[in-house]
Amino acid sequence: MRKHFIDNLRWIVVLLLFPYHTFMIYNTFGESFYIKGPDISITSTFIVATWPWIMPLLFTVAGISSAYALKKRSTLEYLNERVTKLLVPLIFGILLLIPIITYYAERFHNGYTGNYFEQYILFFTKPTDLTGYHGGFTPGHLWFILYLFVISLVALPIMTRYEKTNRKLPISKINLPILLTLFIIPFVSQVVLDISGKSIGEYFAFFLIGYFVLSDEQIQQMLDKYRYLLTLIFLVGMVFILICFNNKFNVNGLLFDLIEEFYAFCGILALLGMSRRYLNFINSVTDFFSKTSFTVYLFHQIWIAIVAFYIFKLTQQTALQIILILVGSVPFTFFTYYICRKFSVTRFMFGIKK
Repeated sequence: MRKHFIDNLRWIVVLLLFPYHTFMIYNTFGESFYIKGPDISITSTFIVATWPWIMPLLFTVAGISSAYALKKRSTLEYLNERVTKLLVPLIFGILLLIPIITYYAERFHNGYTGNYFEQYILFFTKPTDLTGYHGGFTPGHLWFILYLFVISLVALPIMTRYEKTNRKLPISKINLPILLTLFIIPFVSQVVLDISGKSIGEYFAFFLIGYFVLSDEQIQQMLDKYRYLLTLIFLVGMVFILICFNNKFNVNGLLFDLIEEFYAFCGILALLGMSRRYLNFINSVTDFFSKTSFTVYLFHQIWIAIVAFYIFKLTQQTALQIILILVGSVPFTFFTYYICRKFSVTRFMFGIKK
């Protein structure tokens, strides 16, 4: 039976990226962005509370989904799906989508006056820190797809060997305290291939935890049972993180990282537990968002950058800017999905389901 709560949780998290990346425009923690506005504390509060768990959750869900996929697909079928649904959209995304973002970044930050095609050459030749915030080459938000493709390839031999062996993890012996201690695995893995604060090792750990542990029905029942306790721990952790962010409480860097990782892991468990109880259903609305979530991820950042660039010319009122960016980028993103869905070539390029 398909786990509809996994699909629903995935598209809800993807939709959260609209406010997340819009609010990044106004962050107060010194990070630039493709389009950068004034610092606003309340929007930064949302980002600080969200970023520790939002991408780890997507990698965890990907691991859970892989566990289900390999039960009904062969290794070759799984690999083919990874290529067509991840690698192909990644390549076309970097070639066709990300240069649009950096074009507007060049215009906004550097006063670039050349045309788009001249900037396209600049995209591949300009020295860059790989963020692309001020132009130059970057995978942009497609770093997630790149990481997920690499992680899927590396994990595939591990997963297929596990499926064939009779030696399985003693899931029945995992209680809630033991489950909570698993946060140590992604924590110690943070140092592995950390690129600009995005650790392949950490996300690989979340993917494997999703595959080996959180995909199990018994574990999911446990998360459902303790969903309120996990949510309470998650919310307490959020308050603590925000207090530290606002310099109300000073914590040693390593200790803070440990607490932050525990907070993120509890958030993932809490959201899985809540979703299993309250989001395990399908209707026309959830089916639509489930089918569009990947394409929405591909296009949302492009439209946020474009809309923000022109909205900044229209008004200097930050509250109005935020509203207009969200109101503009969301429908444009879904409109792009509808257009691309009509043609077989764009469906192939961007991994769109029929």
